[in-house]
Amino acid sequence: MTAVVFVHGTGVREPGLSALVARVTAGLAAQRDGLRVVPYAWGAAHGATLAAGGASLPPRSGTTRGLGEGPAGPAPGDGTAAAWAALYADPYAELALAAAGSGPAVERPPGSVPPQQRIRALLTALAARGDAPAAGLGPGLARAATDLAAHPLLGPAADALDPADLAALAARCLTARLIADALDAGSPLVPVGETRDAVTGRIAEALGAPPPGTERGLRSALLRTAGAVAARAVERRRRALTEAAHPAAGDILRYLSRGAAFRDGLRTLLAGLEPPVAVVGHSLGGIIALDTLVSAPLPQVRLLVTAGSQGPFLYESGSLPSLEHPTPLPPYVPAWLNLYDPRDLLGYLGAGLFPGRVTDVAVDSGQPFPAAHSAYWTNPAVYRHIVDHLP
Repeated sequence: MTAVVFVHGTGVREPGLSALVARVTAGLAAQRDGLRVVPYAWGAAHGATLAAGGASLPPRSGTTRGLGEGPAGPAPGDGTAAAWAALYADPYAELALAAAGSGPAVERPPGSVPPQQRIRALLTALAARGDAPAAGLGPGLARAATDLAAHPLLGPAADALDPADLAALAARCLTARLIADALDAGSPLVPVGETRDAVTGRIAEALGAPPPGTERGLRSALLRTAGAVAARAVERRRRALTEAAHPAAGDILRYLSRGAAFRDGLRTLLAGLEPPVAVVGHSLGGIIALDTLVSAPLPQVRLLVTAGSQGPFLYESGSLPSLEHPTPLPPYVPAWLNLYDPRDLLGYLGAGLFPGRVTDVAVDSGQPFPAAHSAYWTNPAVYRHIVDHLP
C-alpha cells in the first residue's frame, strides 16, 4: 500500500488540520483506492506560538488624518486609512462613485463653461507645472494630471459635483495615484499621512477648491463609510486576526531560524514507513519536505509533490537551508511534481532551475490571490495529477 505523507502549510492547527487531512484523504480516494494518508503535524510540535500571551501586540490604534476635505483633523479609528487604502488600490474608485451618481445632461445657459471643460483646463495647467505641487510625494504628478484630464469618467463626475467638491475629489485621485505608483515600483519611501494630506490640499487649491480652513463640501460619504466599516471590523477582531495571522508568518520565520527540528521530525516519520512513500507538501510544507529529502537519502520515498510552494524561489535566492544555488539536486532526491496555480503569487516553478528533475504542472482553481493559495485541496485536478505520478 502506498503511503502518502501530507505536510501541511503555514498557520494550520487543529481543528483545521483534521478537516484538511480528511479532505486530502477523500480527494485522493476519489482517484485511487488503497492509499494511506499519513499527516505530519509539524505545526503542533514545532510551529510558532505567542509564548507571552500576545505581549508584543500594539494597543488599539488611535486617530488618523482626514481625507483632505476641509480642515485636516483627527478621525476616530482607522476608517480614513481604510478609505485611502481603497484609493491606493484604485485611484479612480471615488471618481467612479461620483460618475455613477450623475443625472441626465441638462441644458446650460449660453456662454457658460461646461464643468468638465473647466476641470480639464485646470488639470492641464497643473500638469504644466510639473511635479512641484506634489513636493514630498515623489515624481509623476504631470503624467497623473494629464491622464485624469483624459479620463472618460471625469465628465460625468463633473456634472454630478460642484466645482469645490470635484477639485477635492480630483486631488485625492492624483495623490492616491502617486502613492500607488510608488508602491508598485517598490519604493522604500512612502510619505506619512500628514505629508499626503498637505499635498492633497495644495493640489485641491490648484484645481479650484477653497483654501484651508473653509468647508470644502464633499465628504466622500460612500468611500469613508466603507472604510470606517472595514476599520471597525478590524478593530473588533484585531487580536483574533493577529493570533490567526501570527502562526503563518511566525511559522516561516521559525522554520528558517530553527528548521532542524521540523526536518528531523519528518525524517523520523518517513524512516518508519514501508515503501513506496510519496511526500505531498503545501506551501511551507513543501519547503520542509524538499529540505528533508535533500539533506539525506530516504530511499523509501519515491515521489515528492509540492503545491503552492516557495522552495524553488528560496533556492534561486540563496535562502533554501539545504541547498545553495547553483548546486544541483542530489541524485537521491526522488521525482518531483510541482503544482502551481497561475494566480497564486506564492507558487513558483522548479523545472528551469533543476532541468530534468522537476515537472511543473499548472492547476487553475479559478480563484484570485490569496484565495488561490488555499484552494489546491478542493481542486480535483490536483488529486488527478498526484495520482497519475504515484509509484
